[in-house]
Amino acid sequence: MNRTDELTPERLPEEQPVELSLRPKRLSEFIGQEKTKQNLAVFLQAAQQRGEPLDHLLLYGPPGLGKTTIAHIVAAEMGAPIHVTSGPAIERPGDLVGILTNLDRCAVLFIDEIHRLSRPVEEILYPAMEDGKVDILIGKGPAARSIRLDVPQFTVVGATTRQGLLTGPLRDRFGIVINFQYYGADALYQIIERSAGILGYRIEEDGATEIARRARGTPRIANRLLRRVRDFAQVDGLDRITRAIADKALDALEVDHLGLDRVDRTLLKTMIEKYGGGPVGLDTLAASTGEDAGTIEDVYEPYLLQQGLIQRTSRGRCVTAAAYHHLGLAVPKTAAQNPTLFNE
Repeated sequence: MNRTDELTPERLPEEQPVELSLRPKRLSEFIGQEKTKQNLAVFLQAAQQRGEPLDHLLLYGPPGLGKTTIAHIVAAEMGAPIHVTSGPAIERPGDLVGILTNLDRCAVLFIDEIHRLSRPVEEILYPAMEDGKVDILIGKGPAARSIRLDVPQFTVVGATTRQGLLTGPLRDRFGIVINFQYYGADALYQIIERSAGILGYRIEEDGATEIARRARGTPRIANRLLRRVRDFAQVDGLDRITRAIADKALDALEVDHLGLDRVDRTLLKTMIEKYGGGPVGLDTLAASTGEDAGTIEDVYEPYLLQQGLIQRTSRGRCVTAAAYHHLGLAVPKTAAQNPTLFNE
């Protein structure tokens, strides 16, 4: 049982060039996350007035919501170069020392998946973030000695989907912490209109609205669905995206009006048909569907919880009355009267 690529919030390897073309370059072009934009604009302006680099910035939230875009916008607004890396890519402390000692003053160091930094690498990063120093060990055994090097002032922008996995000392060194929320339909509509213009394809209001409604609150998914709908429109010889072609394309992709795909519906049906709507344990659900428990918990479950289709209880996962209605099933009377199922 595999999720369709269209609804995967992680970036696919072949999407890098397209994402770069659609990515806003300035804070004024960024759509959504209004409170974040307002606060960040103040922080950027204050840093520019002082002639200092922006304080270290931690961005956390689900994938596909714009964390990488904001990191590049911060660099552009500050007029600073940006160095992009990721937690898994920095394997040894020496790798990080090489990066830090080659940074320009006020540069932005963007570390994606920062929660995956190893502990020895983190120990190198702490003094660099606080004091502009890095300690390196030269030699081995009795002849070994430590040398402290100066590094220029810089800004670390860390991005993570799992803030809880960050160590306390690392998290405390970020002066600005921003949480990304799922986008509303209005913001996604504006993003789709803007992206359609960049792609050179006209889109009608009801067509953009329909794509936004099924995009799971995620700009990356909205842009991906837009490109697939454009493919259907192009093959059908249409010069614009309408509601009809959007419906045709998204139905062909098995994405329903709530943004659920075949995997999401299978999870809900399994809980209803095999376990009476729950409660059912995560491992049991994983074994019944043939899906990895971690994937269910990290990828599928958050959106189902957000839409109110399932609940977590002390005894396991339960479907809600909304899940029965969405699947076109009658809510069992015994289930409707069971407070553990719907109200725990």
